[in-house]
Amino acid sequence: MSEPRIVTPRAPTTAPTEAAVAVGTLEDFEMDPLLDVGTAMWAVVFAGGIGTRFWPLSTPQRPKQLLPLVNERPLIADTVARLSPLVPAERVLIVTSADIVDALHEAIPEVPRGNMLVEPRPLGTAAALAWGAHEVARRAGPDTVFVALHADLAVGYPDVLRDTLRRAAALAANEPQLVALGATPTRPETGFGYLQPAALVDPFVSRAEGGACHVEHFVEKPTATLADVLIEKGALWNTGIFVWRARVVLEELKQHTGELQHAWTKLEQGEMTTFAELVTSVSIDRGLLERTRRLVVLPADFAWDDVGTWASLRRVRELDDFGNGVMGQAHCIDCTGNVIHADGTCVVAYGISGMIVVSLAGLTFVTTQERATELAPLLNALPGSLRSNPGGPPIG
Repeated sequence: MSEPRIVTPRAPTTAPTEAAVAVGTLEDFEMDPLLDVGTAMWAVVFAGGIGTRFWPLSTPQRPKQLLPLVNERPLIADTVARLSPLVPAERVLIVTSADIVDALHEAIPEVPRGNMLVEPRPLGTAAALAWGAHEVARRAGPDTVFVALHADLAVGYPDVLRDTLRRAAALAANEPQLVALGATPTRPETGFGYLQPAALVDPFVSRAEGGACHVEHFVEKPTATLADVLIEKGALWNTGIFVWRARVVLEELKQHTGELQHAWTKLEQGEMTTFAELVTSVSIDRGLLERTRRLVVLPADFAWDDVGTWASLRRVRELDDFGNGVMGQAHCIDCTGNVIHADGTCVVAYGISGMIVVSLAGLTFVTTQERATELAPLLNALPGSLRSNPGGPPIG
């Protein structure tokens, strides 16, 4: 694991309050009555990558975003559905890759095909954000507020999420701020980012009342010991859900994310193939959050979690009376605390605890929840055909 990085931005600069700007759109979208900030919100969803931690179910042909891991719907369909009606499907842009765009669109036919932004090559989330923000600005105006988020998040209370997005939109519409939604930590998780709140944005709205705070520093993937310290000091998890104006986030990316500088002109000219060739891949966390001075965090409790590994599904799936998170046809006898996923097969589990069981035609994968957090050693030890085509014809 890489060393944790603690980044302390300089104190936020004082800027005149900017009035919320009513945004016109090229398609003349009707103003959303649920949004009280004078703007129609858009969304940019990052849906690239395969998700090797969900092997053997996740493959290049069927990546994580297309899997029904939390409930019966694919993750991408869950993501689009939880934004509605605050952000209707016609205002959702999906950044993805050419090899899965058809399958993604089949899973979310309500999103117009023209809203699928197909990367010429994997860009990294900072460059993907720049493209999405540029496209929102082009279609709906540079002061349009939009939410940026990943397709592999679990949300227990979608209504609370939408209410939080409304409050975040009000903040972003009235000040040139980058608003990150923060979740209260429940464990010293080393795979998440942590946002350390500082001064309140509005001194009359306390943090206990849901008031936003300027971010004192951002820590990406701390050690367990440092995570404990951060939690003790009141840090919040970075949910990977952000709200900002297109113009503001583009300005911040242009100023702080040097990995995109050589390609910026090509982005503005709409030459995406050349843009993709010139950018250096970097995440939003490293390329922007660690460097900007305009970051604020809005605390919220909508039962957020990251759908990152098989083990994470025990936290986000509906559990039976014995703590088993089961998907598909399975019979659990004297079993406790397992994750079982049966894809087109039947699983019978007897007397096991704390296990991961994934079964599909031609292959069954069994491990402990502890070992399921990192599958790279397993995949490196397997024949290539079994890694990429699990359940396929026998090898050798």
